[in-house]
Amino acid sequence: MRIAAMAAGAVGGYFGARMADAGHDVFFIARGANLEAIRKNGLKIESVHGDLHLKKPNVTYDLKTVGRLISSCSPSSCGTLKRRPSRPSR
Repeated sequence: MRIAAMAAGAVGGYFGARMADAGHDVFFIARGANLEAIRKNGLKIESVHGDLHLKKPNVTYDLKTVGRLISSCSPSSCGTLKRRPSRPSR
């Protein structure tokens, strides 16, 4: 299963790194300075649950280069999501 960690910052980077360390095929989606830092230094996690360093993680800014992904929601649940109503102007 291929997984994309969208917006690989603190949260996406942490959970994506844990999944990659467990052997899953993870691609990190990042841009700008964050993308360049991950390309240059890899992805480092320092945690009470154990430190890890992915030296050469799969990282890109273009989701199209990742290929086929498994979605985190099923077609039936994705169809039930509704847009939040906008707040009235004050």
